This record gives sequence, C-alpha cells and structure tokens, in this order.
Amino acid sequence: MKIILDRPRCEGHGLCEEAAPQLMHLDDDGELVLDVEEVEGPDVELAKAAARVCPVAALRIA
Repeated sequence: MKIILDRPRCEGHGLCEEAAPQLMHLDDDGELVLDVEEVEGPDVELAKAAARVCPVAALRIA
C-alpha cells in the first residue's frame, strides 16, 4: 500500500508523526516528510492510524 501526502493541505500539526514516527516526521521547518511511501505488514495499520488522526485529511492510504 502507498501513503499519499497532499502537501498543500498539510498544516504540520504532527499528529500523524505521533501515530507513526517510524514512517514520517516533521522537519525543522514543520513540513511533513514521508520516510517511506510504500508500506506493508504491520506498517499498514500505522499508516492508516496516521491518516485517521490528521485533522485536515492530508494523508491517504491507497
């Protein structure tokens, strides 16, 4: 599965990073950086959790 980030929509709240720190992080400027784009196994559930907690729906899992 793939993590899709709608960068213009992202406001840098960081809730996704808290849900899946091994998959993504905020850089020094508060921009979200995906450490991986393709996920499988247990990381799929972490990616889904990160997408669920985003208050502006900037993440999708496809």
